[in-house]
Amino acid sequence: MRKRKNKSSKKSSNILMYTAWTLAVIAIILGSLIAGYYIGYEEAKDKMVKKELRKDKKKLEMLRKLEAVSAQKDKSSVSSRLKEVLKKDEEKKLDKEPEISVKHISASHEYDDETLPNAPEREAKIVFTKPKLAIIIDDVSVKSHVNAIKSLNLPLTMSFLPPSEFRPNSAILASHENFYMVHLPMEAKSFTKEEPFTLRVADSQTKISQRIASIKKLFPNVKYINNHTGSKFTSNELAVNKLIYALKKQNIDFIDSRTIASTKVPVVMKNYGKKYMARDIFLDHELEKEYVKKQIKEAIKVAKVHGTAIAIGHPHANTIMALSESKKLFEDVELVLIDRLY
Repeated sequence: MRKRKNKSSKKSSNILMYTAWTLAVIAIILGSLIAGYYIGYEEAKDKMVKKELRKDKKKLEMLRKLEAVSAQKDKSSVSSRLKEVLKKDEEKKLDKEPEISVKHISASHEYDDETLPNAPEREAKIVFTKPKLAIIIDDVSVKSHVNAIKSLNLPLTMSFLPPSEFRPNSAILASHENFYMVHLPMEAKSFTKEEPFTLRVADSQTKISQRIASIKKLFPNVKYINNHTGSKFTSNELAVNKLIYALKKQNIDFIDSRTIASTKVPVVMKNYGKKYMARDIFLDHELEKEYVKKQIKEAIKVAKVHGTAIAIGHPHANTIMALSESKKLFEDVELVLIDRLY
């Protein structure tokens, strides 16, 4: 009986032990599963966080790029608007500039001789092409002059006076043109309304060279200069020699307005081996429109005889009207800018 009880107790103990081990194994397995789940969860969580951080970083970079592009566009837009404003301001400034009301009775203010200086002596030529005529309009200095000349739609050469207190924008106006000349003031024998910085006979080579260099800076594209007044200056061989020397250094050619018959420009040009170019006709020696039209016909006649001719006028109302009404006459010649004359 006791043996049977011991057997039964032992059997129960074994069952309990197996159960305990089984539960322990199950607990270990469950613990491992829970630990693995937790570790996996944390790793997954880390990955998700890193992924979100990468996304945020990309978004931030994209935002920065967009901000940079936007700033650049704003800057460009501001720059464009600024340019437009500056352009409008310049146009307003040019529009508001005062008109120059110098009371010249006629174009005779350019010379001092009692009679109009003759054109240079030239041989007659037999030409087989259309004769060429260049018309220079002197004293251009304000916007109304430019507008009036351009309204004609003719190839006229504008010769701008250098900037001064009364015409500060002449160089700016010239900069808007494809081709122009400079009408440089030079000492006259008796002209009283002298321009600032007028070249004088007594000026040194250094002073004249500096003046020409400053003109080149103001008018960087200038290729031709002609004299404004200058009867005293151009009749002095030494003074003319200094001028031509300075012009040659700046690669600028000189056209003699012939404000005096005793001009020394031909002599000096010959010494330099350069072609002498000079005014043949003054269009508005008298200001009546019919007189100007008569002078236009004379200029065409000279062109036909010699193959070329240079006429000089001024931006007076009657001169502009006479040129407009003479367009039919210009069909007999090739009207050209001065750089295409030779």
